[in-house]
Amino acid sequence: MTSVPPARHLLRARDLADARYFEKLSVADLAGAAGLSRAHFSEQFRRTFGESPHVYLLTRRLERAAALLRGTDRSVAEICLAVGLQSIGSFTTRFTRTYGMSPTAYRAAFPPAASQALIPGCVLRAYGRPRYRTIREDTRGPASIPSREG
Repeated sequence: MTSVPPARHLLRARDLADARYFEKLSVADLAGAAGLSRAHFSEQFRRTFGESPHVYLLTRRLERAAALLRGTDRSVAEICLAVGLQSIGSFTTRFTRTYGMSPTAYRAAFPPAASQALIPGCVLRAYGRPRYRTIREDTRGPASIPSREG
């Protein structure tokens, strides 16, 4: 029977943080997913991934918040709560340190979400069709097109 490399257990914890970043996860929860004590887990996680579990989870939350700021019209407070953070003040401070601007300024740097609305394919096809029905009609100028009336 082969043993599982220790990093594999850490990947379980990291996957948990990635999948459930919006929940109230603690380092103890992540350590439990890895099957390690909290202190040993924190040390191993930092050694393997280059940052503490807390910082990793916070980074995931801020990345998701940035995506929501770019792609939705939800308020900063709603986004703060949606990514699993409780304090709007700490969220704004942390976001500003990470991205170099406040969440409001970050959103202003991107076009409104409504401008990114997808156009249904049927509408694109309808407006993308040639004006005339045949190739010959397309090559003639508008003056030489016979009228459909009488």
